[in-house]
Amino acid sequence: MKPCIRKALTVFAAVMTAACRQSADVPDKTPQPEDPVPIIENYEIEHETEFGGVYIHITIDDFNRLGFVYGDSVDIVFSNGYTMEDIPYFSGYYVPAGKPLLVAYPGYPYIKAAVNYGNDLWEEAHLTEEMNGQTLWMKADLNAHDKATVKLREKGKYLDIQEARNISYTDYRKDYPSDEVFANFRMIQMGNIGENVLYRSASPCDNSHNRAPYVDELIGAAGVQCILNLADTTEKIEGYMEKDDFESLYFLGLYEKNKVVLLGLNMNYHSEEFAKSIGRGLIEMSQRDGPYLVHCTEGKDRTGFVCMVIEALAGASYQEIVDDYMLTYANYYEIDEASQPKKYKTIKESNIDDMIEFIVSDDSVDYKNCDLVPYVKNYLAFAGMSEEQIEALQTKLKG
Repeated sequence: MKPCIRKALTVFAAVMTAACRQSADVPDKTPQPEDPVPIIENYEIEHETEFGGVYIHITIDDFNRLGFVYGDSVDIVFSNGYTMEDIPYFSGYYVPAGKPLLVAYPGYPYIKAAVNYGNDLWEEAHLTEEMNGQTLWMKADLNAHDKATVKLREKGKYLDIQEARNISYTDYRKDYPSDEVFANFRMIQMGNIGENVLYRSASPCDNSHNRAPYVDELIGAAGVQCILNLADTTEKIEGYMEKDDFESLYFLGLYEKNKVVLLGLNMNYHSEEFAKSIGRGLIEMSQRDGPYLVHCTEGKDRTGFVCMVIEALAGASYQEIVDDYMLTYANYYEIDEASQPKKYKTIKESNIDDMIEFIVSDDSVDYKNCDLVPYVKNYLAFAGMSEEQIEALQTKLKG
C-alpha cells in the first residue's frame, strides 16, 4: 500500500474512534419505557371472620411478583365505592391499634385488608375523621359480590417501619431449645397468683403451627383442669378433631367434660363486644377449679391482653406484666431487651403498653407506676362482672 493511502486510512480510523468515544459520552435521550405501576383490578374478596378483615383473592407470593414490596404505600378501592388511601403494605400487623393496613401475614392464603386491633373492616372501616373529639367510622358495607382493586401509591414510604418490625418464626421443634419454649408454655406467678394455678401457651388443639401435641403434653403434666380458649368456637374445635394430625387427647378429655370455655375472640380489644366476652369467660373460669390455662392460637396477643388483665387484678406490677408479655417474643423470635433493644422497645410500646394504657384510660395517670387494680376492676365491671364475681376470681387465682 502506498504511504499516502496508508496515512489517509490511519487518519480516518482516528477520526471515527474519536467520534465513537464522543457519542458514548453523550446520554441517550431516546425515551425509555417506565416500569408499570403495580396494580391488581377487580379481584374477588372474602370476609375473614376470626380477626376481622377482608381477604383479597391473590396469594402473597403472586401479589409480590407484580412488584409490590413490604413497606410500600397502597390504595385500595372496592367496587361499592369504599376506598382506603395511602395505607401501608406490611408482612405483619405493624400499625397502631385502630389503624388500617394491607397485610401479608405468613400462613395467610391471601393478602388481607384489615384494621389492627380494630373493628371488622367488612362492617366498619378505618378512621376517617375526628369531630369534637369523637371518632367517626365509615361503614364499608361489603359483601361477597364486591371486588377489590389495589394500586401502588408510593414505593417504600413505610419501609423503615417494616424493617424495624419485620419478624418471623419457624414451626419446627428442632429450632427451639425446649418443648416449653416451642409451645410458648409457662406458669404465671406474680402478684397474688398462687403457684401452679395459672398457665398460658399456644393452642393445645389447633395444630396449624405444629405446637398442639407439645402443649397438650405440657398441660397434662401440669394437671390443668380448666381451659380459657380465646380463639375457637365449637365448629372450629370439631374441625381440628377431624384432621389426621389431631393428637391432643388430654385437651379432648377436658373438652368432653365441659371444662373448656370457648370465647372465639377477634383482635379488637378496644371494643365492648371483646370486653363482654372476656367478662363471660372469667366468670365461668371463677366457677371452676384450676389449674387454669389461657390460650389463643399463638398465645401472643389475645392471650397477652387477657393475661395482662388477670395479672393486673392480682396486683402485679407494670414491669412484671411487661416481662411476661415480652417473654413470648423471646420464645418465638429471640427478641429481648439486651440483644435487640430497638425491636423490643417498638413491640413493647405498640403492644403491651397500649393495652395497659387502654385499661387505665386516663392520660393524667402514670400507668407505668400506678396501682393497676382499681382500673382493671373498672374494666371488668364494664365487661359485666359484679363485685362478687371479681372477688371470686381473685380468690381462685390465689389457689
